Amino acid sequence: MVSIDLNSDLGESFGAWTMGDDASMLKIVTSANIACGFHAGDPAGILAVLKDAATRGVAIGAHVGYRDLVGFGRRVMEPSSAELIGDVIYQIGALQGLARAAGTRISYVKPHGALYNTIAKDHRQGADVIAAIKAVDPQLTLLVLAGAPIVEQAREEGIRVVCEAFADRAYNPDGTLVGRRHPGAVLHDPALIAQRMLRWVREGLIEAIDGSLVPVEASSICVHGDNPAAVETAQMLREVFVSNNVQLRSFTQCTEVANDA
Repeated sequence: MVSIDLNSDLGESFGAWTMGDDASMLKIVTSANIACGFHAGDPAGILAVLKDAATRGVAIGAHVGYRDLVGFGRRVMEPSSAELIGDVIYQIGALQGLARAAGTRISYVKPHGALYNTIAKDHRQGADVIAAIKAVDPQLTLLVLAGAPIVEQAREEGIRVVCEAFADRAYNPDGTLVGRRHPGAVLHDPALIAQRMLRWVREGLIEAIDGSLVPVEASSICVHGDNPAAVETAQMLREVFVSNNVQLRSFTQCTEVANDA
């Protein structure tokens, strides 16, 4: 049986500001990318999400980002290497402490937003994130965009890499994601998304925004927690996969995965 991971970005609420439905998503996903306080999230809220994830046996990843609460980590920045390495180490360390208090642990790192997209092709910032991971725990897995140069860059540095595909984002014909400012960049139809991703699991192909088919090699599927249709989409994905003999299991446990990069 083929196994696939389903991940989502959680722990992004901040004080009285609520982002997403973490409790519902944790009943569905197999891996949770937990905010570390730089782009979103506050310590008490993050701790509560970690405790819930621990109870449900969901794998935990540090969702590190730029120091950008106002922009939700989606603004491109140019921190120095010293700043970026320190910031990533700081975020991983903070989440490690909270995770330990919640009775769980971090097993991977997934950069967020603009940092995620930047390191996909920016060698210097990619090297900084890799250096930070190695400084904290070189056994941590790096979850990144399928097909991006960062994949080989990290592997050459001895970091285990897992690639992901995006259920709710449109793809360009070259395999990159359509920018969020463009019409149709974010998908909202759960049934359409589920059938799209089932085809990908079976054939390794995702339909691009122009209708062409793009090969995507990955072991995890991301559903953004801040998408209004997130819970319905994740639930639909789970139901469609289970009914089609696709096992949902975190990539931290998988030995056989769909379209592994």
